[in-house]
Amino acid sequence: MFFKKKLSLNNFKRNALCLLVGFFSQQSLMAQVVEPNTQVNGSQINTIFTAVPFLLITPDARAGSMGDAGVAMQPDGNTMSINPAKLVFLDKPYGIGISYSPWLKNLVPDINLAYLSGFYRIDDRNTFGSSLRYFSLGQIQLTDINQQDLGVYTPSEFALDVSLAHKFGDNFSMALSPRFTYSNLTAGQFSAGQQTKAGKSFSVDVSGYYRKPTVLFGKDAILAFGAYISNIGTKISYVDGGREQFLPMNLKLGAASTFIIDDYSQLSIALDFNKLMVPTQPVRDQNGNIISGKDPDRSVPAAIFGSFTDAPGGFSEELKEINIATGIEYTYNQQFALRAGYFYESPQKGNRRYLTLGAGLKYSVFNLDFSYLVANPQKSPLANTLRFSLLFNFGDAKQ
Repeated sequence: MFFKKKLSLNNFKRNALCLLVGFFSQQSLMAQVVEPNTQVNGSQINTIFTAVPFLLITPDARAGSMGDAGVAMQPDGNTMSINPAKLVFLDKPYGIGISYSPWLKNLVPDINLAYLSGFYRIDDRNTFGSSLRYFSLGQIQLTDINQQDLGVYTPSEFALDVSLAHKFGDNFSMALSPRFTYSNLTAGQFSAGQQTKAGKSFSVDVSGYYRKPTVLFGKDAILAFGAYISNIGTKISYVDGGREQFLPMNLKLGAASTFIIDDYSQLSIALDFNKLMVPTQPVRDQNGNIISGKDPDRSVPAAIFGSFTDAPGGFSEELKEINIATGIEYTYNQQFALRAGYFYESPQKGNRRYLTLGAGLKYSVFNLDFSYLVANPQKSPLANTLRFSLLFNFGDAKQ
């Protein structure tokens, strides 16, 4: 089966989307193919591939405007998307959040990500949360190998999760978040003689958060640290009996400091580090034999622990697999915020590098946030990405 975007796209964009949608359903046919763009010495691009990469997209406009940093930032109603452990530090008893983003708009006009979340404070130490993440890849024209029209299809994916966050003492919390992921990319069509199906997977997130009031540089401040291990779960497959793919298991560590400048102004600075905990593709010869690196066909526990030592380029390549996100937020009177951030990924591992800007407005029970991604449109398909978030917080704040 072939995927073809509607005629409004040029050939390059159409082919890019074909690769995006068709990649995972044909992995069983690629086992003996030399990994593209990788030399024997591992000096060229060696991007890590996973199934359902939409789980790594940050839907929250606040974090999106800070370079996708925020695992240790002060919590808000969308905190489930970046660190559910912060839920117990929300001052309102319950609330809901809605986020939306047109995605890869420089390539395709109708791909989008929607996110719905909510939380409810059970008591002073326990808070329940839930979220739904929906990713639509727009309309795709399906054709067979003879270019016969098979109709128009809209591939989509979603993830549904729940969280329970518990506070230990006054400064530390943890959360456990089970998740169900559903990925329907192929409409059950045949691909390379095989019947495809929707991919399904169960996973769990574990997160922690610590914050402590202190004094820094002569100012009252809140120093915080966060950790978020996400998508630890079963592999996913789009073909019965076919090769299974890893979920985007990810480790996120971060720190943040909020300075209380005066009665009206606050300044927050955040720094996050991200590392995918899935196998790095090895370097193979023309016969498919591994000549550098390790076999990626392994169990989930082995993949997690082995992901720190399996890069064919050694320790220096492992360091290149760590993405860095940093951001800054200025808040006035708890009602208006200005934000900026930067995200860096090694050129060998994907080369995502961009500046982000954004703002937020709080009025009565709702918060409105938006972010804008600044990048060269000729080099980054993420350029000009917009994200919008609307939060509603209800009830009396905790004293």
